[in-house]
Amino acid sequence: MRRRSKQAFTLVEVMIVVAIVGLLAAIAVPNFMRVREAAQANACINNLRLIDAAKQQWALEFRRLGSDEPGFEDIEEYLVRAGSGRLPLCPASAGSQAFTDSYIINQVTNVPTCVILGDDTHVLEF
Repeated sequence: MRRRSKQAFTLVEVMIVVAIVGLLAAIAVPNFMRVREAAQANACINNLRLIDAAKQQWALEFRRLGSDEPGFEDIEEYLVRAGSGRLPLCPASAGSQAFTDSYIINQVTNVPTCVILGDDTHVLEF
């Protein structure tokens, strides 16, 4: 007579697998969030560079002084991305859809600033 053995996982084996998956998730999620925040900061700093370049181009083109502060309308034509009509926004601003909600232009000699996260992570430095 042959015996048929049932092939199945025991409860202990399933619990061990769930514990291992949970441990891996606990390790991976914070790293993913850290990488995401770093990518957002880099994108924001790049946007600040674009805004500063637009300010400098505006100042050169219209012979403005360093103490002059361009308005949004003044540098808008230098910021529009390849005719798409989209202005740069801080990637950390989840619900914001306006340029002025993300950035402050400042004077020509001063670097633009991020309104969303103006701490040390979203600052343009030369």
